[in-house]
Amino acid sequence: MIVHDKIAAILPEWRERVKRLVKEHGDVVVDQVTVRQIYGGMRGVKSLVTDISFVDPDQGIRFRGYTIPEVLERLPKPDGAEMPYVGGLYYLLLVGEMPTKDDALAVENEWKARSVVPQHVFDVLRVLAPLAHPMQLFSQAVLSLQSSSLFTRKYHEGMTKDEYWGPMLEDSLNLTAKLPTLAAFVYNLKYRSGAVPHPDPDLDWAANFAHMIGVDDPEYYDLARLYFILHSDHESGNASAHVTHLVASTLSDIYYAFSAGMNALAGPLHGLANQETLRWLLGVYEKFQGVPTREQLREYAWDTLNAGKVIPGYGHAVLRVPDPRFWAQFEFGKRHMPDDDLFRLVSLVYEVVPEVLKEQGKARYPIPNVDAISGTLQYHYGVREFDFYTVLFGVGRALGVTANAVWARALGQPIERPKSVTTAMLEELVAGK
Repeated sequence: MIVHDKIAAILPEWRERVKRLVKEHGDVVVDQVTVRQIYGGMRGVKSLVTDISFVDPDQGIRFRGYTIPEVLERLPKPDGAEMPYVGGLYYLLLVGEMPTKDDALAVENEWKARSVVPQHVFDVLRVLAPLAHPMQLFSQAVLSLQSSSLFTRKYHEGMTKDEYWGPMLEDSLNLTAKLPTLAAFVYNLKYRSGAVPHPDPDLDWAANFAHMIGVDDPEYYDLARLYFILHSDHESGNASAHVTHLVASTLSDIYYAFSAGMNALAGPLHGLANQETLRWLLGVYEKFQGVPTREQLREYAWDTLNAGKVIPGYGHAVLRVPDPRFWAQFEFGKRHMPDDDLFRLVSLVYEVVPEVLKEQGKARYPIPNVDAISGTLQYHYGVREFDFYTVLFGVGRALGVTANAVWARALGQPIERPKSVTTAMLEELVAGK
């Protein structure tokens, strides 16, 4: 397998690099923690390492050093398509080099060969479906695959630590191969006939997801590719990525770890922002029975803030410029749906809301993030079931967290175990005792 062979070739150098850093510079201080950071969710504390992605405050997310525009331009694309193969992005995240078209197709073909979902997974989800949220079904679907974990079997048979990454890669390829079918089945169970979806062997990974939920539109194929690429990773400190890493650090297999990460993604402060943004936009549209004037929108924004609420989709913990993931989707919208009323409203919100937030003075950087538009594009193509949007997010996020998990095993990262202090200790510290 090309990805396995590529990683195996570069791994000795990476292991030596990490070993040298720890041995020769292990006592170098990287950061200092404040009381505010301890009580504020450890925001900004530099205590994780990942080479898969980095959020640059001035240029947005970088995948293996490449910006979003560079990734979208340089990754190979299917013939006649506007957006790249997702398999090419996965190759980039795993291997660290820009793939050729053959490299991207090698990953896509690996996924096709591994895409069959065992019948028992569908049976479990059918039992749960009547009362379950789509994210519960998605997380349970992943967990239901755990019995097939190669890592778990190999671990109990006995292998050295240096070998851990190989079966972790196998499990990650097997899991990601099945995600479009799992997500499509969740969609079909909740919103359509409940039929088991069947991939089209002539379509790529992302286009197959679109096909299996019944949106056989080449434009939506491209949107699916774009959406999964943009949501693939966001450093290791965001909740879903960190939870996946934490659980995997115990030597749990990727099924346990990724299912846990999806449970974190289901929280309102993490994966639900896209649907909250769309609800707010639809509230504006309903109130004014169409796209409002600039002054009407300005008044509505102030009413939202004065009611003690936030305007979703604006602001970011790290970025100081408009999110490049927002821009990539915005440009897609300009090309394919310039006359769509909700897209026109998104455009107007971008012109008006930052000004309002600046006047309010609470948001230091009132910029649009990825959630400011992502739900709007899904809505345009008929995917209007808000509760499903986080599942879409999860399918994309799998690419980054599994790539991180493979490399954490390859480099022998230990179980994560930060040290806690008591409130009394902090009070004594600040009193100088």
